[in-house]
Amino acid sequence: MNDFHTRRQFLTQTARIGAGLAACTAFPAIQAAEGTHQNIVLGFMGVNGRGGDLIRGFGALPDVSIRYVCDVDDRAIAKALPLIPSQAASDPKGVKDFRRILDDPGVDALVIAAPDHWHAPAAILACAAGKHVYVEKPASHNPREGELALAAARKYRRVVQVGTQRRSMPGMIEAMEKLHAGEIGRVFWARGWYNNTRASIGHGHAAPVPDWLDYKLWQGPAPERDYRDNLIHYNWHWFWHWGTGELGNNGIHALDLCRWGLDVVSPTQVTSGGGKYRYDDDQETPDSHTVTFDFPGKSITWEGRSWHHRGFEGAMFGAAFYGEKGSMVLDGANYRVYDMQEKERFAGHGSGSDTPHLQNFLDCIRTGRRPNADIEEGHRSTLLCHLGNIAWRTGHALHLHPQTHRLVKDAEAQALWTRAYRPGWEPRG
Repeated sequence: MNDFHTRRQFLTQTARIGAGLAACTAFPAIQAAEGTHQNIVLGFMGVNGRGGDLIRGFGALPDVSIRYVCDVDDRAIAKALPLIPSQAASDPKGVKDFRRILDDPGVDALVIAAPDHWHAPAAILACAAGKHVYVEKPASHNPREGELALAAARKYRRVVQVGTQRRSMPGMIEAMEKLHAGEIGRVFWARGWYNNTRASIGHGHAAPVPDWLDYKLWQGPAPERDYRDNLIHYNWHWFWHWGTGELGNNGIHALDLCRWGLDVVSPTQVTSGGGKYRYDDDQETPDSHTVTFDFPGKSITWEGRSWHHRGFEGAMFGAAFYGEKGSMVLDGANYRVYDMQEKERFAGHGSGSDTPHLQNFLDCIRTGRRPNADIEEGHRSTLLCHLGNIAWRTGHALHLHPQTHRLVKDAEAQALWTRAYRPGWEPRG
């Protein structure tokens, strides 16, 4: 598939999807695959790190075949192919361009573990090509992309599962059932957090593109920038051009739990504070970040520090809920319930395995059901991350309409609702 054709196709598809997003009041049901035990053929986009974990995870499940591993890094392809379990190997091919996967009518689903700026654009193209999608968090690089990805999933009747895997963990499901049943009474406030001890990324320098890297394709829909030696494969997270900071990188997991537990959709006000304090380096995103999301009668606060790992409740990651009769703390795959006198009343333990989430995706392809972390839920939780980042970048509180969930009279923030794209790749609504 030539580059010009695919760009024009992307423009046409996203224009139609954007129009449909504004016009549709009801979306069609997901088109189910034939047969409850149908073999599902997968292709993987982005196989460094998390992508390799997903290859092993999906490959260990029954009735799965892996036909493609795709990465812009030749070395990653070479490492990924041997990770495919023998029972899932289907004469797998290593490719650099994920569009090769979309062109293959025998592939049922695309698994996306590429950088953030590729998540929604690749998902949109995959849905339009008739593929189901498993996309890693966050669901998008900006709010508009998330809206378009949701509309694409509904328009093309595809299963789109976001990688917020706690939605499928038995311990977390049990905790949410207890919370919603009134275990701690009415819940008014939730706190999420993530802390880590990351090293400085230093000051990068312009350098030749390594011969193992297709840097133009790595940039994809993002406007082209010169290659620098401190960007790939991880430090892109800390540049707004490609990443979403720690809030989108790991904060999404805690915020998804908080939103799920409080049973809220969109905030009416978002405030943000913090900054970049620890290192003198090229990082653009904050290393110390606090965001408050106000909903009618409820609130969520999230805190992240990327230079100091001590968190709350004895954990570097977690979420906690505070109600009129006590509190509930979620730590990894486990949870604890306390009364108002701080006495532990109950503790629940679960598995942190991704397997239930991956299996849920495959089951939904076969049955046509909506997955546990459907793109609609994934978009709503990812939107919290975007709003927190936009509030921090603009330096002022954001206000959203309670029904439309859109910004109220804020041109500076609205400019960050979308982004600039490489010419020919612009999603148009």
